[in-house]
Amino acid sequence: MKKIFLLLCILAMFSCKTLNQKTYEIGYVETSFGKMYFWLYDETPLHKASFIELAKQHYWDPFSFNRVIKNFVVQGGCPDTPEGFSNSPYLIEPEFSPQIKHIYGAVGMGRDDNPKKMSAGCQFYIVHDVLGIARLDQNYTVFGQVFKGLDVLDKTARLPTDSLDAPLDRVSIKVRTLKLTKEELTALGGSSFLKNE
Repeated sequence: MKKIFLLLCILAMFSCKTLNQKTYEIGYVETSFGKMYFWLYDETPLHKASFIELAKQHYWDPFSFNRVIKNFVVQGGCPDTPEGFSNSPYLIEPEFSPQIKHIYGAVGMGRDDNPKKMSAGCQFYIVHDVLGIARLDQNYTVFGQVFKGLDVLDKTARLPTDSLDAPLDRVSIKVRTLKLTKEELTALGGSSFLKNE
């Protein structure tokens, strides 16, 4: 009887530790080529919260990557129309950080040409230029960084496109978030974002 009680106490301790363990919410985009996992920056709380909420609603399920430019960006979300992002559910105030740049794999929010540089709530892009795109820094908000699945980005960026940079074959996207422990994030390849933890 004592052994059973001791075993139950040990199991209870482990389950409490698991319940109290800190988790990190990351994003991912799934295509027919695979998944791209990316860190969501705390330095851009409005964009991070917007992304998480829309992902939970499965907002992007009907959409695709509608703009693919090799050595520039892969972009998708709400329709990019001549009038701007007329179908965006809302606009988001810019959140620029000098430490967060448009490097290879950066995830940013698209926008039309508005003077306040407000982001469209639904249009996002992933930088494909291995040298980065410095001219976009402080002009478009970067809210994430791909840490696994850059091969998926490369395959998508190499697709043949029409004269408007839309892929000839539709690239459907499934956008979701995951809550991972430090160990799970490290196993997935995202340990570089845990340096201050």
